[in-house]
Amino acid sequence: MSGLVLKLSPKERVLVNGAVIENGDRRSRLSIMTPNANILRLRDAIHPEEANTPVRRACYSLQLVLSGDADSDDLERTLLRHIEDLSQVFTDHDSRRQIAMATEAVIGGRHYQGLKALRSLLPREERLMAVAQQ
Repeated sequence: MSGLVLKLSPKERVLVNGAVIENGDRRSRLSIMTPNANILRLRDAIHPEEANTPVRRACYSLQLVLSGDADSDDLERTLLRHIEDLSQVFTDHDSRRQIAMATEAVIGGRHYQGLKALRSLLPREERLMAVAQQ
């Protein structure tokens, strides 16, 4: 994760390698130089009861790895299975690209990038779920 730049709003919280860090009263930028640091913006965190769709479950699993609540080796096979299931539903070119990026990130141990790629599918999933409920 070398070179990751976080732009934080006032009072925004971020989890870095298990430590919660809160920004001050002004906007700021942090450059994370340590490769493979586990970073999670708490404003983006999915709560357990919100992990109720396929994309949200995959994101939540990655979030558990980033927060240190789960071991990446234990979850890797499950995560890859979830991502493969998503590839059966999301067939457009851009979604496939995001799924491929998530797969590569998980295999490479870059969990923040995997989460970022999967989060881009959340609005698409919401639209698909809305259409299915009609």
